[in-house]
Amino acid sequence: MSSFDDFMHEKLDLSKVQDRGSKKWVAMMLPEHLKLIRQYNDDSKKIPKPELNEWDLEAIQESIELAMKRNVEVKLKIWKAGEFTIYVGKVIWVDLNRRVIEMEDTFQSFSLRLDEIVDITVLE
Repeated sequence: MSSFDDFMHEKLDLSKVQDRGSKKWVAMMLPEHLKLIRQYNDDSKKIPKPELNEWDLEAIQESIELAMKRNVEVKLKIWKAGEFTIYVGKVIWVDLNRRVIEMEDTFQSFSLRLDEIVDITVLE
């Protein structure tokens, strides 16, 4: 190779090129498009609510009753707005009229909706 080819090869080393990805196209989009794209990305990260059958609901009810009788902590898995959240604490009482479960941990007391519970584990 000639010295010019060596020079061009050194100057045009494509391994050092950093592509901006989708950022380079943002300037050509309308704000409405950007909003829809962001909303789509947020929605695609959401997890659908698991469908619980009668057996699952009965198992959750039995675990809550057991935890209340033994006064032990439980780990609740809650589904809300496409995301799972884990809560750990003791079950204080259940209000079936309001469909709410009252719990407390070492720092605070809180209430959760019964319809949002997808799993429960009794911690002994």
